[in-house]
Amino acid sequence: MTVTSRGDTPGRAATISDVAALAGVSPGTASKALNGRGRLRPETRERVLQAAGKLNFRPNEAARSLLSGRTFTVGLLTTDSVGRFSLPVLLGAEDALGAGRISVFLCDTRGDSIREQHYVRTLLDRRIDGLIVTGRRTDPRPPVALPSPVPVVYALGPSSDPGDASLVPDDAGGARLVVEHLLATGRRRVAHLTGPAHHTAASVRAEHAARALAEAGAELSGGRALFGEWSEAWGRQAVHMALRADPSVDALFCGNDQIARGAADALRESGRRVPDDVALAGYDNWEVMAGATRPPLTTVDMNLAELGRTAALRLMAAIEGRPAQGVEALPCRLVIRDSTGVVPDAGVVPPAPGPPTAPGGA
Repeated sequence: MTVTSRGDTPGRAATISDVAALAGVSPGTASKALNGRGRLRPETRERVLQAAGKLNFRPNEAARSLLSGRTFTVGLLTTDSVGRFSLPVLLGAEDALGAGRISVFLCDTRGDSIREQHYVRTLLDRRIDGLIVTGRRTDPRPPVALPSPVPVVYALGPSSDPGDASLVPDDAGGARLVVEHLLATGRRRVAHLTGPAHHTAASVRAEHAARALAEAGAELSGGRALFGEWSEAWGRQAVHMALRADPSVDALFCGNDQIARGAADALRESGRRVPDDVALAGYDNWEVMAGATRPPLTTVDMNLAELGRTAALRLMAAIEGRPAQGVEALPCRLVIRDSTGVVPDAGVVPPAPGPPTAPGGA
């Protein structure tokens, strides 16, 4: 493998054997560690990377591609033009792919199927090794139409084909975390304000919030979830509906942080104090929104960076001939802030144990 000149010995190029000798491993193991391949111990991979850095080892990428039959590039297709959901997924994927020096091409389809096919053809022309497909909702989507086969992993929005590999946040578990937390703080009359009923995220979160309450011998305040839009305006409107349906409501679980921000404003305008009179929780942990809410918002973090990292690892495994199938749900976590009456030092509640559940999404 051709390399650049070695930093500590002018005129001599460091070889893979030099790296292996310094790291105390075989050249084959060193190659696997540097290429992000094989099942190696993390400490072994790190030792090789440190040795390569010390020797200023830089493999020739053209020779690397020729020898491996790979381009060490992957595509990432998204429908999320704003980047609220896809950018954390991208950053997580890049963290995982960077260990193997794999580059990522990001393409925004804007939810347009024609634009999606254009980008698919463009990426295939670049001979990408694989493809990650993501977006801004967790509703199942049709598989990407591929003129030629490459490994594909879906992140956030699962493929409707059960034979594909898909990763989603465990929205059912996330909803349960919120309800259990509210109950633990002494709340009993919990209303749920959420987005459109036809969105998987809204329906899954509402269903499992009601289930968690029922298991505790309670039910949703007002008797049902209030479905509307993913907006602050709907949050303000829904609060008035919830208070009319049950003036004794003592907690609001909102389907996203925007709804919760609007709900906080409406509660304040109605003379209800948060959290003294009504506890308030959101979903997504959109830090700009959650931090600007007064008081700061308790909310569910979907761990999107971890979702992207895991999607990248699944993609690398598929590229190496070990593809996965089906939908895999990754745990969410509850970030506790002042809006539920718990001091910030209470920190983060870990995911509840248990098997993965059906996907949701915003």
